[in-house]
Amino acid sequence: MSSAVDLLVKDAGLLVVDGDREIPGGWVAVTNGRVTAVGESGSEPEARNVVPAAGRLVTPGLINTHHHIYQNLTRSYAPAVNGTLFDWLTTLYPLWAALDEEAAYVSAYVGMAELLMGGCTTSSDHLYVHPRPHLVDAEIRAARDIGFRFHATRGSMTRSVEDGGLPPRGVTQTTDEVLADSERLIRAHHDPGPGALIRVALAPCSPFSVTKEVMTASAELAERHDVRLHTHLAEDRDEDTYCLETYGCRPVEYFEDCGWMSDRTWVAHCIYPSDDEMRRLGAAGVGVAHCPSSNMLIGGGTARVKEMRELGLPVGIGCDGSASTDHASLWMETRTALLLGRYRGGPGAMAARDALDIATRGSARCLGRADELGHLRPGACADLVVWDLHEVALAGALSDPVESWLRCGPARAWTTVVGGRVLVDRGEPRLPGLSEALRDHGRIARRMQRLG
Repeated sequence: MSSAVDLLVKDAGLLVVDGDREIPGGWVAVTNGRVTAVGESGSEPEARNVVPAAGRLVTPGLINTHHHIYQNLTRSYAPAVNGTLFDWLTTLYPLWAALDEEAAYVSAYVGMAELLMGGCTTSSDHLYVHPRPHLVDAEIRAARDIGFRFHATRGSMTRSVEDGGLPPRGVTQTTDEVLADSERLIRAHHDPGPGALIRVALAPCSPFSVTKEVMTASAELAERHDVRLHTHLAEDRDEDTYCLETYGCRPVEYFEDCGWMSDRTWVAHCIYPSDDEMRRLGAAGVGVAHCPSSNMLIGGGTARVKEMRELGLPVGIGCDGSASTDHASLWMETRTALLLGRYRGGPGAMAARDALDIATRGSARCLGRADELGHLRPGACADLVVWDLHEVALAGALSDPVESWLRCGPARAWTTVVGGRVLVDRGEPRLPGLSEALRDHGRIARRMQRLG
């Protein structure tokens, strides 16, 4: 019995190892948080713990490359739902000024539970409002309490409305405060080692919310500490106008001038680059977090995903803000990416396997972790999902489990495993602090939305 593996997921209807290998009736063996073997039915090893996949689809865990988790405290906020991006931001900034450590922790705990339920095993988060210190530390504490794989991106805003930006002074910081805290967070929390649960990236919010000094200094700091860079880029037509009026150039040119045109960078949205700008981004290896639901709800266009992938840009999936998308289901985002890709480019432009590849291997490339995330080859981190679709929804879907997974829906994670630990079982989170976090979340959300 000493040779038994720690965990065995067996009897999958279809096991998707990666974009090149699928195993009907497959199994995955896990030891010490890593995939040790995959195989066909009948060759399974002995195991201390068994997860029966019972004919279900098993995939690598989905990876979220862009999110603003704290915004689940202001979801579907009525005064903001029908505005443009800039209207939406200016309405919500004053509410977000109430964010404190307790709110950051609770929103992260609830948000990560929601991500796990939607099949997400790794997420980045872009926290860029800092009315009080140690908010990113609170998020990281929530991730550690859960056992969730988390890339915290230290966002920042230094250009307040008084300086020609959008946010009020209360949620911005000085350049010195941003850079000092960025370095502190890297030293305190960033784990560069294999299999890391916690990593830190630097993420000035956008060209219209920070100074050029912050952009260039962040790129230099990231180079010095070998961490990744993240920001919003080419998200809105108003951004084009702002950059032309303020810097005398388009956003991508400004981005490049600040030292960000690098394969350590991934950007959110990237809706409005020109053809030439897209080629330059691809040549540099810049990744893109595609946020289909958020783009559609705000009505701001969408990334040209097929063309970007053809040019070699790593493209991953992002939920985006919990107050713009209003959900954190990576399954829903992956399905929306499939629909939007076909709507833009015709039925041959996107298949379910393309969308799955974007949400797994493409997202892993954006985060610089293609070696150990986004696939289930031996040696990979043991992050996987057993998917559940009700038998009524699947009635008649007999020929292709991957296509039916996204087309038939709604699908939910029946089992979610992160680093070999089962965090969702039979569709329910195994998180002992969730009930208390939900109670606290309701209290804080009412206060933040000024509902009494």
